[in-house]
Amino acid sequence: MKVTVYGAGAIGGHLGAMMSRKGHDVSLVARGAHLEAMRVNGLRLITRDEEFVTHPRVTGDPSALGPQDCVVMTLKSYQAPGVVDAMQPLLGPDTTVATAMNGIPWWYFYKLPGKWENHRVRSVDPDDRQWNRIGPERAIGCLTYVASEVIEPGVVKSTGTGSKYQIGEPDGSESERCKRFQAAVEASGIICEIRPDIRKDIWVKLMGNVAYNPTSALTLAHTGAMTDDPRMEALLRRLMTEVISIGAALGADPGDKIDARISGTRERAAFHKTSMLQDLERGRPMEIVPIVGAAAELARLAGINTPTIDTVLALVQLRASMTGQLPGAAQDVGA
Repeated sequence: MKVTVYGAGAIGGHLGAMMSRKGHDVSLVARGAHLEAMRVNGLRLITRDEEFVTHPRVTGDPSALGPQDCVVMTLKSYQAPGVVDAMQPLLGPDTTVATAMNGIPWWYFYKLPGKWENHRVRSVDPDDRQWNRIGPERAIGCLTYVASEVIEPGVVKSTGTGSKYQIGEPDGSESERCKRFQAAVEASGIICEIRPDIRKDIWVKLMGNVAYNPTSALTLAHTGAMTDDPRMEALLRRLMTEVISIGAALGADPGDKIDARISGTRERAAFHKTSMLQDLERGRPMEIVPIVGAAAELARLAGINTPTIDTVLALVQLRASMTGQLPGAAQDVGA
């Protein structure tokens, strides 16, 4: 299986290193100092248990790779519309695109029976570039539970215990392309589950994204510090409750997973800095609109009142705008 990981940062670098070590035909698309470091020194992955260097194929030019069996999009969600043209050489007639990005995926309403079928999510695909140029028929959902960060160019550190992927077709079928991708990921040492209702899983993941990401940027706290503070935990729970309400109104009730999400954070990623906090500290644009903004957009679509989400969104957007870290136009790919 020919796999390209588009955006070899914290998540993409982790996957690329794990797949490369097991001999998969994997290519990484990156940029800048991170790309040059991987070219010269290879890609180093540091986990709690081991440290190793791999030498996957790396490039800043997707046209050098040709059509792929699978493209795994591990960009920031706001970057994705800006790379659609550059990724066209990767897309053959049977190429699968796994959207391993935070927030609501741009294809969310594809094949969703009911009045919202094929509705576009403007927060993540404002000009329909991904819908029209990638095509929702190519997309499979891909959720990643990997606590990692790029600590220096060419070096990715995984701070959590255990890594897991959840994948699924928009229509819930257990397709051959999902089985092939699952086999490749699991052969690299990462748990990968095919899920019959990936939209419900998207809302479970979004519960954590909406709760932890913006609040960590506002408080500068890692996830464990927030769950250990009773007042902060109460705020996290209110945010998660509102996310559950949106999902339920759209027909994908994730169920009451709040206790499990918080206890899971305490057990597996207590000292993890969220991706939004990492971006804040490094002076990079923050992934606010595709995560919190998308939740607010879909709450309005479904007629759900979300006062806590709206308040946190206003605060974190102003926080980012004051430091020039609120994305406007789509940004370049990279770590």
